[in-house]
Amino acid sequence: MGAFGPLGDLRVQAFSDRPGRFKAVQRIFVGQALTPARILRRGVHGIGLTLRLDTVTTRERARALFGEYLYLPDAESIKLQPGEYFIHQLIGLTVADEAGTEIGRLTEVIQTGSNDVYVVNGPKGEILLPVIPDVIKTVDLDGRSMTVHLLPGLIDD
Repeated sequence: MGAFGPLGDLRVQAFSDRPGRFKAVQRIFVGQALTPARILRRGVHGIGLTLRLDTVTTRERARALFGEYLYLPDAESIKLQPGEYFIHQLIGLTVADEAGTEIGRLTEVIQTGSNDVYVVNGPKGEILLPVIPDVIKTVDLDGRSMTVHLLPGLIDD
């Protein structure tokens, strides 16, 4: 989200419904290049976190990371309950309706507070699917697919 302070601390938005879990995380990977970094210090700032990384030592370097994602090693991931998924596991899934007709690929997850919304892009354009049991029927991470029930109005005919 930006720089915090003069020494290169980062303001970070956590994509987790359990933000306290980051207290124990010791290392992360930065950006698409997955550059490894150790967390030297952490804090809470508003709705986000602040992190000082061993690889970011100036405010300018912190600013340059605006918009980048920070990734956790799988070994430091929390254990999920059945039916729970990490966002990165969902991105790219092929989405089809119950008849097997492909709708598109899941490209984004919008966290609204009440329920997430899956953004699917395909031949009919962008489709927003509420993450509720009436709509999301199956998720097959191994097969990289998702089956959905399209409620009336979700797709323009």
